[in-house]
Amino acid sequence: MTKIAEKPKPKGKDAKEPKATGHATLQRGSSSTAFEQAFKNIDDALWKDPGCTSELDYTEQTSWILFLKYLEDLETVKQMDAELQGKKYVPIIESNYRWPVWACPKKQKGDSELVELDHHKALSGKDLVEFVNQQLFPYLKGFKQKATGPNTIEYKIGEIFSEINNKVQSGYTLRDVLDHVDALHFRSQEEKHELSHLYEAKIKNMGNAGRNGGEYYTPRPLIKAIVQVVDPQVGETVYDGAVGSAGFLCEAFNHMSERAKSTSAHKTLQEKTFYGKEKKSLAYVIGIMNMILHGIEAPNIIHTNTLAENLQDIQPKDQYDVVLANPPFGGKERPEVQQNFPVKTGETAFLFLQHFIKSLKAGGRAGIVIKNTFLSNTDNASISLRRKLLEDCDLHTILDMPGGTFLGAGVKTVVLFFEKGRKTRKTWYYQMDPGRNMGKTNPLNEADMAEFVKLAKTKAESAKSWSVNVADVNTENYDLSAKNPNRAEEAPLREPKTILKEMRELDVKTKGLLDNIMALLT
Repeated sequence: MTKIAEKPKPKGKDAKEPKATGHATLQRGSSSTAFEQAFKNIDDALWKDPGCTSELDYTEQTSWILFLKYLEDLETVKQMDAELQGKKYVPIIESNYRWPVWACPKKQKGDSELVELDHHKALSGKDLVEFVNQQLFPYLKGFKQKATGPNTIEYKIGEIFSEINNKVQSGYTLRDVLDHVDALHFRSQEEKHELSHLYEAKIKNMGNAGRNGGEYYTPRPLIKAIVQVVDPQVGETVYDGAVGSAGFLCEAFNHMSERAKSTSAHKTLQEKTFYGKEKKSLAYVIGIMNMILHGIEAPNIIHTNTLAENLQDIQPKDQYDVVLANPPFGGKERPEVQQNFPVKTGETAFLFLQHFIKSLKAGGRAGIVIKNTFLSNTDNASISLRRKLLEDCDLHTILDMPGGTFLGAGVKTVVLFFEKGRKTRKTWYYQMDPGRNMGKTNPLNEADMAEFVKLAKTKAESAKSWSVNVADVNTENYDLSAKNPNRAEEAPLREPKTILKEMRELDVKTKGLLDNIMALLT
């Protein structure tokens, strides 16, 4: 979905457009165009509200409303399943706070299905905003204290609504948004799949809107290629300690679901496979919602500062088979946080790399995105960390990405692929060259990554790939820079004095030719 084009602001703070007609607008099984139109309508409504001023606000406010609609559909499905089995189902949410009661109450049309909004019961304007802010949010925040553990859906409800607030100031705008969301359904995998694509587009737009784009959105073709190369298997655990919008975990879920052939395998993927941690509130909420839309009912994502954990406290029970991550670029951590790590540095990504190595089981595999300067920085921390990586892990592959891969980030990146538990003997490099300048209108695509994914299986040499024996690496600085020996060398830069001398000589020749021409004309 492309970024919503700006349009004239309506007159008056609470100006309204014609309302959506709820279920009559989008029936289950509708085309993707209808879903996309609903998302566009939501953005259009939020655009008019003075409390929502950016793509980040649009995504945040859409997320909490989508989450509550998802909960309602989840409760409906569970209740139906319980009735079919002759069991009693106790809803998670009390009746007064269920979606059909406060958000979109319906009235019956004769003997037909409940399809029309009951305008007499539906809150709007000031009453709706007051209910949401003073009753709904405090009630939902309380779930955090009631939950039996951090991996329960109850805990996720409490965590989400403890970290965000309703920013929609106009109750009429909120009424419009609720009507549009009410037309969306989460009851089938097809519907969730369609909504997940649209939500990913929102995340991408949000990332493109600011300088911190890479913080929320890693290009999906890059994520997919990393997952294909690392190749997590059903039964393995997958971890991202800088989960952001959960792109890596969602793609790993897609990858592994294709191989889950039994009910028990699907149950394992749902409950005991994907784990993440996220420090920032908005990213946490977006990550939870993204995983839900991809089909994981209660994502095992914890809202915490990953780097506040002392590495010595990580025990074998805390380790994972696979780590996939894109830690934040350029952040700086306080001295007290650095004390948790053997190699002390203010660079956030380098602390995360230490955390990821420690979080891997012996024989565990990783694909980590990091700034390309990691390969060549000459400070003591960078050198020590490169040495540790080579000695404790098999750094078998380095993928060198071109500038412009991450929109707005302004840095070049590499992807480190390694296996923990044995020393590095040889590293295979691949230098990604899409043959064009990367940018917003020319982003990375899956075709760009195809050759890398293919060659990574055999570590074959090509015009873009080569291998380096670790025995040939300088042990004074452990420089691992990506220097392609198969690329034709560029002509060396000449000295300025030489260039100026040639220019003067050319000027003399030119003047002589002009004098000769003038002599012929006179």
